[in-house]
Amino acid sequence: MAVVLGDRATGVRPVARSAERRAVLVRVGGVAQGVGFRPFVHRLTEELGLGGWVRNCSGAVEVHVEGEGSAIARFLERLRNEAPPLARLDTLEVEEVDAEGLQSFAIVASGDARPESVLPPPPDVAACERCVAESFDPANRRYGYPFITCTDCGPRFTVVRRMPYDRERTSMAAFGMCADCEREYSALGNRRHHSQTNSCPVCGPVLWYEEPGENEPAALGDAALDRAARLVLGGGILALRGIGGFHLAVDATSERAVQRLRERKRREAKPLALMVRDLDEVRALAVVDEEEARLLTSPERPIVLLRLREGNGPIAAGVAPGLGWLGVMLAYSPLHLLLLERVRRPLVMTSGNLSEEPIVAGSSEARAQLGSVADGFLLHDREIVVRCDDSVVRVVDGKPLLLRRARGYVPVPLRIPVASPRALLAVGAHLKNTFTLVRGDRAFVSQHVGDLETLESVLHWESLLAHLRSLLELEPEAVVHDLHPGYQSTRLALESGLEVLPPVQHHHAHVAAVMAEHGITEPVVGVAYDGLGLGSDGAVWGAELLVADLVSYRRVGRMRYVRLPGGDLASRSPWRVALGFLGESREADESFALAFRGIERRLLELARRQVAGGFNGPLASSMGRLFDAAAAVLGVCSEARYEGEAAMLLESLAGQVCGEVLPYCLIERDGLLEFDPLPLLVALGEGARSGGDLRYLAASFHDTVVRATVRMVQLVCQGWGIGQAVLAGGCFQNARLLSEVTRQLRECGVRVWVPSQLPPNDGAVSYGQAAVAAARLAGMESAVVSDSQEALPCV
Repeated sequence: MAVVLGDRATGVRPVARSAERRAVLVRVGGVAQGVGFRPFVHRLTEELGLGGWVRNCSGAVEVHVEGEGSAIARFLERLRNEAPPLARLDTLEVEEVDAEGLQSFAIVASGDARPESVLPPPPDVAACERCVAESFDPANRRYGYPFITCTDCGPRFTVVRRMPYDRERTSMAAFGMCADCEREYSALGNRRHHSQTNSCPVCGPVLWYEEPGENEPAALGDAALDRAARLVLGGGILALRGIGGFHLAVDATSERAVQRLRERKRREAKPLALMVRDLDEVRALAVVDEEEARLLTSPERPIVLLRLREGNGPIAAGVAPGLGWLGVMLAYSPLHLLLLERVRRPLVMTSGNLSEEPIVAGSSEARAQLGSVADGFLLHDREIVVRCDDSVVRVVDGKPLLLRRARGYVPVPLRIPVASPRALLAVGAHLKNTFTLVRGDRAFVSQHVGDLETLESVLHWESLLAHLRSLLELEPEAVVHDLHPGYQSTRLALESGLEVLPPVQHHHAHVAAVMAEHGITEPVVGVAYDGLGLGSDGAVWGAELLVADLVSYRRVGRMRYVRLPGGDLASRSPWRVALGFLGESREADESFALAFRGIERRLLELARRQVAGGFNGPLASSMGRLFDAAAAVLGVCSEARYEGEAAMLLESLAGQVCGEVLPYCLIERDGLLEFDPLPLLVALGEGARSGGDLRYLAASFHDTVVRATVRMVQLVCQGWGIGQAVLAGGCFQNARLLSEVTRQLRECGVRVWVPSQLPPNDGAVSYGQAAVAAARLAGMESAVVSDSQEALPCV
């Protein structure tokens, strides 16, 4: 009989201690493949004198051990407590079986698994310290080798074609190991024992440098790195094939090189990420606290947003124009390190793509798509099976807040509080898209896909879905999507051939995502602040208070509706949003004057008519658009060059300045609490026109939004008898807003839940959709009487 020894490996029930020979079959669930787990088991059994075997299965690692009962008991205890650092043991199942008289222990060929138990491989992780040391040791046979790995590090997810995780099922199958690598692979105790990506300069992938349009190597190996370094130091743009895709690299200290990159990549002002060698180099550029340093040096190696030191130092102003922070990552592959060692200066290391398109992965694809951007290519022949961008994170109140979840974090599954009785696909939002596959109580959230604005993005989405379904051996039976019929993700759901479940409203999905990752099923007050999402009343929502559980929600608060002249144009034209707040009245025209400075009179009058007549001017309640309007009224940003620029400039301007709470209105309208920010915008405009300190005014704007939010949540909590709140939506990427709302609510006695394992933005929407759909399908009863017009499923 199988004995389940605790979810998430919370404990081990020991086998009876006796000298009698016994045997057990152990199934280990979680992240246990591609992390050196089988070699660890082999070493452990050798120490304890146990016989048997270990093998990978699609969804687990199976271990058959036999020997004295006391030795087996010690084995099970140490299996849980001493597992390799990259392993995550979710479950241990132990079954008493018949002893087969096995005296020795072996790693045997992989076997099949129950389809319902299949888990993906571990994420890609950064090069470990020992591999880095070897690559810079002239006496080591891997000196200067760009593809050095071991069981503790290197690519995993991006090289696996299918499970179980064995070399023949990865892109490393193209490289047969030489005799020296074979000896390491077979040697018990060697850290490359059963390392599936093991290789060296004799038998592994080849690096070369290529000129645009040449399609053949101009230099190989070290010479290729030398050519690439000279290109970058000379102000050129390098296209570099990394682990999950291409990067475009330039000298971050050269204003001219940065501007050339922006022009060719068609990325006018959006901040660019930097890569450096070590923490000392990071500290020369930015302020780094203990948690930020931990993240920078973690195996995940995300891009970390850091506060810029006074002035830009050596970094070109064009890297992050107008912002008080930099996105910085440490080199995470030997290839990056070897290049940085040659240039010895910070490099811009941004995604290798044209604006709004997926990251490029293949060499032929790079030649075609990046040929007009790059001045040279640094290529290799280790194929990238699935593309995966760099992850982005910032630290708020000492804790990491993911802004983009991709390399290093995907494809580790998350739990949902209510298991789904059917396999599900949740297709996510239109922007910052991810999708989620569900089996039981496990949710597999894809890496960041991006905006589904182009055919290339849609094809990328379909390719990622097919790959993850294959890896997991998971065939969804039903699909769930957003309420918006015009989202490309909705169209993908409707064309999927799967049973289409009732939609999940955008902001309910945001709130449910935070609830689900914290295991909450009872009602909360959800604060959903973002740009735009279709509401159940047909208007555009984005500044909402919901009383919600996983099944249903009731809208209890909002920001006042305003018209957005020009519709979608308003999201990139903050002056239009300011005009919408001004409305038909011209009484506050003078206060809003800075918002319209430089705007053509013809456009301004057309927009006024749209506001007055409602033609091409949809009603919206949106916190993201309020930030746009405030930036315009202050004269900070009337035309945004990228999504979120106005809000980012406001946050940067406010910095850590202490502001004051300016006037605002909080009223009851249509049975809802309504926040009217017009008096706030008027006060901001008057302050800016009279020469007030823009930093102080930006800080006061934040402080007023915080105070209004906290007051609304307090009133709803008191009225509904609820003691906990959830903060969700893209506006909570703003560290000041998230930190202050959280702090003040907690001071009022409200328990606050914030995003942790997923971003607050639309990257979490698919996970929220999945959690809601699972709860509905499972027949969970709602404690919330919904005012939504959505049709709930019959279960």
